Amino acid sequence: MVDAQLIFLVLVFAAVFTAAQAAIGLLTVATQKRKLNQRLKVAERVDGVSALVMELRKQRGLNADGKKGERLRWLSDLIVASGVPYEPRKWAMLSAAGGLIAGAAAAFVSKMLLLLPLVAVIVGLGAPIMFLKMKATARAKALGFQLPQALEIIVRSLEAGHPVPTAIALVGREMSDPIATEFGMAADEISYGATLQEAIERMGERCQHPDIDLFAATVRLQERAGGNLTGLLKLNASTVRERHKMRLKIKAASSEGRASAAILTAAPFIALGFITISAPSFYGSVIHEPFVQMGLVVLGVWMFIGNMVMRRMIDMRL
Repeated sequence: MVDAQLIFLVLVFAAVFTAAQAAIGLLTVATQKRKLNQRLKVAERVDGVSALVMELRKQRGLNADGKKGERLRWLSDLIVASGVPYEPRKWAMLSAAGGLIAGAAAAFVSKMLLLLPLVAVIVGLGAPIMFLKMKATARAKALGFQLPQALEIIVRSLEAGHPVPTAIALVGREMSDPIATEFGMAADEISYGATLQEAIERMGERCQHPDIDLFAATVRLQERAGGNLTGLLKLNASTVRERHKMRLKIKAASSEGRASAAILTAAPFIALGFITISAPSFYGSVIHEPFVQMGLVVLGVWMFIGNMVMRRMIDMRL
């Protein structure tokens, strides 16, 4: 006979598993809706197309004309490409706080007060830039994945008889971020008075993505030379999808090199950590010797050069 307690435990497990699946589903749907309505939430807070365009440009770190700042152009490009809401005062406060905390921790651990300003400056300036680069990379990856779907929506809308601005606005309403925000801003700029070519070129400048540049070149070619825009966009979508497949193939082909670089870089630090924990005096008795310190610096520089060489070997772009 089957044990009643076992049946009870199975039923409890099934109930907990079902509840967890339901909670994950609700959170996923809520997250998708929140991502889908980011630009629409901004539209709900402002009145009129002009105010919407100005607010969206402000959040992306652009000026009133939709252009990037001329000072520190590389930083302006990074801020716009990352898609992070532009809040300079908040960024400065968080960077200063993070730098001071990291500097104080380094000075406390090493018992060297001079490390406080050095680490504070490095972390306060380097950490935000690294964060923006990570966000820009993730956003560019999402744009490349979503663009073929956006082009197909535009093609179907054009085949249904809608004008091009309406088809672009449809992408901004029906898809999720980040592609929805970019096409939505383009549609808003067209409503604000910009031409189709100007709006798409500004979108390419904001995204800084080769596939978006290809789409902008397609629209520019059709505007100047004429032709069937629907057919061009179909070909464009096919080209973008094939380029995405090629990027995935390159990533798979270079995975061995990337794994080797990660293992070779992490192995010395892991070994040093185990030795320091298990036998603190193994390196502790000689770490203050100038020859040992010089050797560690040389090894660190040599490891950095090796990582740069391996990065160049696996960094293949289309």
